[in-house]
Amino acid sequence: MFLPRRKVRIETERLTLRQPVLTDFRAWAALRERSAEFLVPWEPTWAEDHLARKGFSNRVYWAQRSLAQGTAVPLFMIRREDDALVGAITLDNIRRGPAQAGTLGYWIGEPFARQGYMREAILGVVHHAFERLDLSRIEAACLPENRASRGLLEKCGFKYEGVAQSYLQINGRWRTHVLYAALRMDRRGRAEAG
Repeated sequence: MFLPRRKVRIETERLTLRQPVLTDFRAWAALRERSAEFLVPWEPTWAEDHLARKGFSNRVYWAQRSLAQGTAVPLFMIRREDDALVGAITLDNIRRGPAQAGTLGYWIGEPFARQGYMREAILGVVHHAFERLDLSRIEAACLPENRASRGLLEKCGFKYEGVAQSYLQINGRWRTHVLYAALRMDRRGRAEAG
């Protein structure tokens, strides 16, 4: 099946958000390995080959297919000043029809945490989702004890909506998550999106 090539590039104050490419492998693997202890408590269990080139290649091909099909927007966060990979953000599970919604997921390498990069990325992706993709709702979920992620979502205009029991398997266990959402036309208080 032939899939048309779609490219997404979002520029923020300090970052370029762009789809992953095969040549990102070394930077991605090094950052994930260096940040493993920082990331593992908040993520699904890493597969045996998580840091292998083949697994990364599969991620890149998934990203290309998802962009072409309009089901996800997977982006790497590249710091413009030195072209360093700092993390990744994905607008996934894009639903059209009456929903016009998507789900946000993200991670940042430990050396780049708490420097405002993820806030920039989230605001850029939310703006893109509302203005370019014409979505109405962006959802995000995190573990209740992940205060950093909860605070980040709230600073980005996401509002707390509730709790989802056994929402995702994180680090090998089914875990309850807190749910947040940003709405394009938010009657609860406009969500700032860039």
